[in-house]
Amino acid sequence: MFSIFKSKPKEPVKLCFATDIHCHVLPGIDDGSPDVKTSADLVERMQAWGIERVLASPHVTQGTFENTLGTITPAIEALRSELAARGCGIALGHSAEYRIDALLASRIEADDLMPYPNKFLLIENSFIQEPLNLEQLVFDLQLKGYQPILAHPERYNYYYSKRDRYEHLHDIGLMFQINLLSLAGAYKGPERKIARDLIKRRLVDFAGTDLHRHRHADAIDAYLRTRDAASDMDALAPLLHNDTAFT
Repeated sequence: MFSIFKSKPKEPVKLCFATDIHCHVLPGIDDGSPDVKTSADLVERMQAWGIERVLASPHVTQGTFENTLGTITPAIEALRSELAARGCGIALGHSAEYRIDALLASRIEADDLMPYPNKFLLIENSFIQEPLNLEQLVFDLQLKGYQPILAHPERYNYYYSKRDRYEHLHDIGLMFQINLLSLAGAYKGPERKIARDLIKRRLVDFAGTDLHRHRHADAIDAYLRTRDAASDMDALAPLLHNDTAFT
């Protein structure tokens, strides 16, 4: 009988960027969306947050997800067809999220990479330890005309006790991309605190959802209804290149 007195849910905050550069919404080719319907559902949820352009980033990882244009093209075309059938006009493209491993080294050597427009390239550290050759890799990519972006630096716990490492890596030209899921507290660890510290220190260049599944979208939905989200978007807005780097 008292339901009429319940407060209405707060309207969600709109994201401060319209291009998502890190998500796993292509169907059936990595640990993200398993099928076309799920992929289209996730993209429609992203559109509700203010996303107008999705640059999907399927994993390229030795021994698990060794994706190439041959695996990505059918997946992205299937998703485009489904979105068109639903009348969803979101722009859809792709690059990849490259784990730093022997497979990446071989593809750099063969000049067989799938960068974002303007040769930006998303790379990912191991979660166990920093790659021994990270600085050399950054330098080698830069020599070839690529601009490397490190995916979710706030998630690598070996940096937590040596925060100055972030500044060093950023200073040598390694750009940083943080996850909305980190800001949303979805990983249940210190990622939110570390991400906000990187924002405060102006070490963030891109943001991404890192969306894999509906549970992730639920976490972002809930986050975007908080005061923290409004504050985070205000702080991020002047730092991000999501909507300008790939034109």
